[in-house]
Parts: sequence; structure tokens; C-alpha cells
Amino acid sequence: MVDIAKQSSGRTSARDIAVWDPLIRLIHWTLALTILLNGAFIEAESEMHEWIGYIALSLVGVRLIWGLIGPKHARFAAFPPSPARVSRHIKAMLRGDQTIHLSHNPLGALMTYNIWLTVIAIGVTGYMMTTLTFFGIDWVEEAHETIFGWLLFSIALHIAGVAFDTWRSGVNLVRAMVSGRKNIPQGREVE
Repeated sequence: MVDIAKQSSGRTSARDIAVWDPLIRLIHWTLALTILLNGAFIEAESEMHEWIGYIALSLVGVRLIWGLIGPKHARFAAFPPSPARVSRHIKAMLRGDQTIHLSHNPLGALMTYNIWLTVIAIGVTGYMMTTLTFFGIDWVEEAHETIFGWLLFSIALHIAGVAFDTWRSGVNLVRAMVSGRKNIPQGREVE
């Protein structure tokens, strides 16, 4: 854990820290838009639906590459998926710990990986439905729809988690995902 900023009086002060770079934010919000468009507005059988799906897959692909070569907080090392870290994080929250995670907290990391894998699975099943081998095959269409249902459930949990962590930590995560900066409340430790 890292102590935030000390003023000359020795008090800890609030601090604005750059966390998410422009590419991360562009991918996040564009992926959200592709899911909204294909889920609510675009006809499922249309060519536009396919192209938006390919865009969503491409966004996840770029994000995965960025997780290897991007800046510090974009890299997978900043939010490794770990059941042990999740367990420690939940225990710490139950004890009232309000430590701020500059990247994703361990629960947020698992949700991020879940959403990426789910979008990939939707893209794969969607592509399969366009091939001669799998066109009109019921289980592929059902898998596509079931996985999309899982994505919607995951997004609902993601939004609830963002709201909860914003309340718990005092860091407005939506604002941070727009501006790229986390405003760390006075006196909070950062991990």
C-alpha cells in the first residue's frame, strides 16, 4: 500500500491521479455502445448486427494487446485475476477497509476478464452462425443468445459493483472512466 500525498503540515490531502489512458476509455465506452446497439436497437439478422459484433470483437482484441504493451495501469499485471486476491479483498471490505485500488480492485478485475471472454464467446458463436457448417444449427443460436444473456447479467453486476465501490471508496468511478483520473479522497491509502 502507498500513502497518498503529504502537505507541508503533515496532513494527507486529496489527490487526482491519472489512471486510465485515452485508449482504455475509448475501448470501454465504444464496447458499451456496441453492446447497447446490438442488444437493443439493431436487428439481429442484419448485416449491421454482424459488423457491430466484429467491431466489439476487435475492441476486445485491441484491449488484450494493450494489456501486454500499454501503460502501467492498462497492463494485466495491474489487475491480475486471482481468487486469493478476491478473497483478501472481500475480507478487507467486510472489515471496513477503504483502500483505493488505482487500477481495478480484485472483484473488478474478475468482472473485466469475464466481460472480455463473454464478448469473445458471443463473437465466436455469432461468426459460426454465418458459416455454411453452422448456419441454422439450433445449439449455436441458443449458445449465442444464452451467452448474451450472461453478458447482460454481467453488465448489471458490473454497474452495481461500480456504484458500490464508488460509495465505499469515495472515488467516482464513472467520472474516472470519462476523465481517466481518480480523485483519491483525503486520508485514503492506495494499492
